[in-house]
Amino acid sequence: MKNKKYWLPLLLLVVLVGCTSNKQQSVQPASGTQKVIFETDIGNDIDDALALDMLYKYLDAGDIELLAVMINKEGTHPPEFTDIMNSWYGYPDIPIGIIHNGVECEHDAANYTRCVSVMENANGEPKFQRSLNDYTALPEAHLLYRELLAQQPDHSVTIVSVGFSTNLARLLDTPADEFSKLTGQELVEQKVKLLCTMAGCFNNPEWYEYNVVKDISSAKKVFSEWPTVLVTSPFEVGMAIHYPGSSIENDFAWATEHPLVEGYRCYQEMPYDRPTWDLTSVLYAVEGASYFNVSEPGKIEVSDQGTTSFTLDENGNRYYLTADSLQAEQIKQRFIQLITQQPAHFK
Repeated sequence: MKNKKYWLPLLLLVVLVGCTSNKQQSVQPASGTQKVIFETDIGNDIDDALALDMLYKYLDAGDIELLAVMINKEGTHPPEFTDIMNSWYGYPDIPIGIIHNGVECEHDAANYTRCVSVMENANGEPKFQRSLNDYTALPEAHLLYRELLAQQPDHSVTIVSVGFSTNLARLLDTPADEFSKLTGQELVEQKVKLLCTMAGCFNNPEWYEYNVVKDISSAKKVFSEWPTVLVTSPFEVGMAIHYPGSSIENDFAWATEHPLVEGYRCYQEMPYDRPTWDLTSVLYAVEGASYFNVSEPGKIEVSDQGTTSFTLDENGNRYYLTADSLQAEQIKQRFIQLITQQPAHFK
């Protein structure tokens, strides 16, 4: 997610350049059904909800197994909205992890998760079905990570992180426990094959990207210490690709009540187009590099102020995505195609 208050006007003229290749097979997600964990600050920007919709569509197609949704925005409304989404899309049993003592971000944007969670029908009942009762009793994300990762085959899990790095940094610092004798660092190295993030900015060295700057210490830790391949979709990629508000207004007439549509309406005054930051990370994680250019290997550094920089290093395992104007249009059309599909259990 990227809150609009962190934009700069010059980024409206995005130039996507860098040392890139669209043949980086070493960082391509594997074919077949992929095991995915979604890490999100859902509630700060509507692109998180759009990205979650994409994951349900990949579930419908049999492309992924969604092991969990981990939330790095505090409060009960983000997990409640996620529960509403899980239930509405036909996947009520997807585990949800929450965060305690996370970063302060409640007033950064209109919290559409609260807006949707308190909606009622004409009878005064909740508009949307839930599957959970007590959102305060949900497990903390960094501990749920340990439980789930310990159960997976080695090098099988893709983590898609489109919010703050807090939960991931805490996971790295976890000690051995009842789920695994491995430390968090060791467990990640053994079970995770790819971390795909929406973070950073590489076409403006003075840009303070939201997901990084909200928790700089955790971002520094993840980008420097995460033991697996890490591919990030930076600010400038999603900024160049807007999901059309006209699609939200016109393409969902088949659904009388739709939590994503309601959330979109709550977030800003309609109609509006919205950058697709988080969606680009999901697209790469599941479908691979065919829509993007991928940098050569290197290292990504987070400064003390929250800016990010990339340095080429043939021994590095950090990469970033770019997209030219033609690719951006193809990506946009893929987003529309996916998101406007009816969920499988409605057909």
